[in-house]
Parts: sequence; structure tokens; C-alpha cells
Amino acid sequence: MTVTEIVSAINKEHESITSVFFVGCGASMSELFPGKYFLEANSRKLRTGIFTANEFNYSPPIAVDESAIVITCSLSGTTPETVAASKKAMELGATVISVTHVEGSPLAVASHYQIIHGFEKNYAAKMEKMANVLSLAAEILNTYEGYKHYNEMQDGFSKIYNLIETAASSSLAAAKLFANNYKDIPILYVMSSGATQMVSYSFASFLIMEMQWINASAFHDGEFFHGPFEIVDKDVPYLLLMNDGPTRAMDSRALTFLQRFDAKVTVVDAKDFALSSLIDKSVAEYFNPLLISGILRIYAEQLAEVRKHPLTKRRYMWKLDY
Repeated sequence: MTVTEIVSAINKEHESITSVFFVGCGASMSELFPGKYFLEANSRKLRTGIFTANEFNYSPPIAVDESAIVITCSLSGTTPETVAASKKAMELGATVISVTHVEGSPLAVASHYQIIHGFEKNYAAKMEKMANVLSLAAEILNTYEGYKHYNEMQDGFSKIYNLIETAASSSLAAAKLFANNYKDIPILYVMSSGATQMVSYSFASFLIMEMQWINASAFHDGEFFHGPFEIVDKDVPYLLLMNDGPTRAMDSRALTFLQRFDAKVTVVDAKDFALSSLIDKSVAEYFNPLLISGILRIYAEQLAEVRKHPLTKRRYMWKLDY
């Protein structure tokens, strides 16, 4: 079923949906965030929240009932905590939509509706999970409240995959430079704002800490001047993800400060790839995380190559009982 068909089917059975919750672990939870951010920004009535799966299992919101849609997400469809959360949401009466790469996986089975996305084909395909979740959020909002920029969102979805692929392929030289300049860093600080704030968390926590074993920290650059800027100094390494949209002023303010004290800064800027020239300005901000995440994947690959540390290498994950 398509996203439109799924939401239409839910609406026929549940005309009074009042809550939409997003549940996942790790990178999948981060990829749920743009959908949550979109709903929070545009819904006047729908309650929304995002949860790491085990917190949802231990302490689910009281609003998870027949009036709720719960969107669960796992690339493999086997993440135990997320499968358990999907089952718990169903037990509590919510309508559950799973987003996974593997048809027939435990997560897909533990849901009322399934979205099966791609991944391997190219950099754009790796963003299908995030795009499908954002599309679900837009469809739910339009169905239950109406959304005046719905058509602009659909136009954005029709363009974003080509833009991601073009941007990623044109970023190879910059990614190689990043890899060579950052291969020996003791720590990396990653920051952004708006719809992209969890992309900084995801890159730091998973592509850098998990997959490269480099210490990293991520924070919202609106919070930068409320504590974290005290560690800025010459050659301290940063990765700043700049949005093409209304929160860009916060990104720019942070960049100005970093440059003022000669920090080691790499910038990935959605504006460099003409995001809001291709996608209507009324909705472009919601596509920042898809574009920037697609570009960052090639940065991580180049870092892994120059460090001779494959992205698939693990010490603990999948090797120990934990």
C-alpha cells in the first residue's frame, strides 16, 4: 500500500485520530524526527512525540490508545526493542505503521500497515526511510486537519531523490578533503538546528562513534551559546550542518563564532545545492535533513576509507549479549 492508501484506510476506521507518536532506536529514531518536527510545526490539533523504543516500552504515553497512530521504524525490522514497542502499541489499541527495509520481518509482522523502503541502490535510496516517514506525517496532517502546502510537499517529494543523488555525487571532493583533514581528530562536535537537529546527533552517535570509534558530541546550535561554546578554541574540530530555511540564522551565528576563534570547521550547507530554488520555500525546510543526510553518507564513507576502518566494523554490536 502507498502512504496515501494507508492513511486513507486508517481514516475510514478511525475518524478521530488525536495523537501521532514516532518510535525507534538509534539512527532509525533520528530518521523519524523530521516527520515529528513537521507535525509539531504545522498541526493545531494533533499531539505528537518521539520516543526511543525501550522508553516507550517501559513508560508509554497515556495517549497511546484507539485515538493514536504509532509509527515504528527499523532498517532490518529485527531491532528487539522496536518490535516490542510495536506490539505494545497494538496491545494498547493504537494503529501501528511500521517502516522497514525487510518485508515479512518481525517489525513488519508486528504492525497493522507496512511501508517497505529501499536502501542499497544509491545515496538517495538510503533516504527513503526518512522520506516515507515525512510523507506519512504530511498525509496524516492533510487528512485529519488539512494542510495548505500539501501540493508543495508532494512536489518536493517528486524532486528530492534526484537532488540527493546529484548533491552526493558532486560532494566527493569535499568529502575526501574532510576525511583527510579529520582522520586523526580525538573528538568531533556536530551541530545543526530545525528539522536537521537530529541529523547532527545521528552522524555523531552512529557514523562517527559507532562506525568509526571516534569520540563525538552533538548539540543544537541554538544551545551553542548557552554552554558548549566555552570549549571553542583554535583547531577544535566541528562539523556544522546549515539549513536552507527559517532556522538558518542560528546556524550562521554559530559559524561566525567558530570562525572568530579559528576552530577547525567543515560546513555542509543545503543552500549550496539550491534546495529552496528547486523545492518551494513554504516547505523546503522539511527537506533539509534528507538532503544533508544523503551528503553526509559519502563523508562517512570517505572517512572510513582513509582511516582503513570499514563502516561495518564493530567491537560489541551483534557480537555480545547486552
